[in-house]
Amino acid sequence: MGEFTCNLKRYRQMAGLTQDELAILVRVRRETISRLEAGKYNPSLKLAVDVSRAVGASIEDLFVFPEDV
Repeated sequence: MGEFTCNLKRYRQMAGLTQDELAILVRVRRETISRLEAGKYNPSLKLAVDVSRAVGASIEDLFVFPEDV
């Protein structure tokens, strides 16, 4: 699996949530949110769904994988 762009920070901030608040909502550690935002952690489908629901954005808007050419 290749690299991806993560737009979580922007959507989290638009939702008015801190990393700690989002972590509590989706039941992970704040460090997990930090790693997601930095693009250093590839989330499970369950976590991606939970995060997208918490910030009100689609999974595709949050996690952008380049298309193969």
